[in-house]
Amino acid sequence: MPVIGFLNIASARAFAGFVAAFHRGLNAGGYVEGRNVAIEYRWAEGDFDRLREQAADLVRRHVAVIVATGGTTTALLAKNATETIPVLFISGANPVDEGLVTSFSRPEGNATGVSVYASELVGKRLQLLRELLPRGTMVALLGNPTGVVHKLETKDLEQAADAAGLQLLVLEVTAESGFEAAFASALQQRAGGLFVSADAFFTQGHLTGGGKPYTATAPKYPGRPDFQP
Repeated sequence: MPVIGFLNIASARAFAGFVAAFHRGLNAGGYVEGRNVAIEYRWAEGDFDRLREQAADLVRRHVAVIVATGGTTTALLAKNATETIPVLFISGANPVDEGLVTSFSRPEGNATGVSVYASELVGKRLQLLRELLPRGTMVALLGNPTGVVHKLETKDLEQAADAAGLQLLVLEVTAESGFEAAFASALQQRAGGLFVSADAFFTQGHLTGGGKPYTATAPKYPGRPDFQP
């Protein structure tokens, strides 16, 4: 029975809907988990070191394919872990720019997949947020500086904010303990809206606790449709 390695930087709870859709896709292709295909799930819970080890573990288990979900970071770690096992990825960034594939028409290597190209929609998302803040002058970006999309996303958002006549406040968070200080800064500097990065770190239900007073009142625009505050 073939074994699929399912690798994700986030948590099973955050991606429950995605996993259900994945199963439906397998079923449509004639595959049923436990009957004619097995799936080894690996959830890193936002821990990059754990994700790297989990990718290596799937390679050692000689899975038939690694399905790298949860963003570009997962895809890159899976690709770097093996040159022989096929890697199927889903990425919100440009896979060519990030080194996942050589080109869109000829990916080459062992990696291929789908790019939702979320970074290209930054300007549109900011425009929608701007409509919620007709008199606002500042928006905040909640981003993860260790994520592979952070620099590109910040650059794109800075350009879009400048074109819209808005100031951009960049709030960098790498652990749950950093949210309280980030939201305090947003409140202090009177950021009228919150733009949440497409990084998978923010799909794990972290926007609670110290951020409640801010997120309860400020408009939020998530970078991912599976965002769960």
